[in-house]
Amino acid sequence: MASETAGPTPPGNLTPQQSGMPQVNRISAEDISASLKAGFSDFLARPFLSGFFGLFYAVFGILLVWSLVWLGKIWMIIPAIVGFPLVAPFAAAGLYEMSRRLQKGESFGWSEILVVMANQRKREMGWMAFVTLFIFWVWIYQIRLWLAIILQNASFSDFGGFLQIVFFTPQGWTFLAVGTCVGAFLSAVLFSVTVIAMPMLLDRETNFVSAMLTSLRVVSESPVVMLCWAAIISVTMLLSLVPAFLGLIFTLPILGHTTWHLYQRAVPPAEA
Repeated sequence: MASETAGPTPPGNLTPQQSGMPQVNRISAEDISASLKAGFSDFLARPFLSGFFGLFYAVFGILLVWSLVWLGKIWMIIPAIVGFPLVAPFAAAGLYEMSRRLQKGESFGWSEILVVMANQRKREMGWMAFVTLFIFWVWIYQIRLWLAIILQNASFSDFGGFLQIVFFTPQGWTFLAVGTCVGAFLSAVLFSVTVIAMPMLLDRETNFVSAMLTSLRVVSESPVVMLCWAAIISVTMLLSLVPAFLGLIFTLPILGHTTWHLYQRAVPPAEA
């Protein structure tokens, strides 16, 4: 079962092409809706393979939280859970490849997709992984900084004590407000440079800087629509974490497939 091919936005919506850079289309709410439908179709076409990537990501999240509890890093649990979705675009490389092949009507199995993912280490995707993980590290570090500045000598003997201080004290409210604002900024930056860059790097032979600049151009051309897409991703991912990360088994694959189709609508195919 192949998904519907995402049609291009009318040529009138193309922005002028920059030297050495692909053209980009303006994105509309209809593009988001159509991409979601195509993404859900891709998930239904290969649910077990798609769900595998979601399951892998969910298990990794569970192990991350367990490790923090075991190490006694109670204060890191909430920042890690909230920041965890930041690395999702890199984890979705296999989903992009699945959607690419479904779109072309090509047959494939587990081995073909896993080989493509493994081969990304020889390409520019590794640099994007570095960018993603660096911003995730900055996210964790800034939480630790505000924790020291605002909560100072507060002691967190257990997770319940940490929640008590954060949610039921004036200092905790200040910590949440500042951390949320800084985190929102970091998330916006990461979303802007990766939302189109990740699938573009899998699809084309280009460098990661050009891919990030293309992603930024797409976001700048349709800021309101892309902001809405970022909000949909954020809310969906965070709600998926509530049932012990298990919601990611379904939501991560659908969002990953959808991102591929949105990329196809945002960046016209390269000329042969």
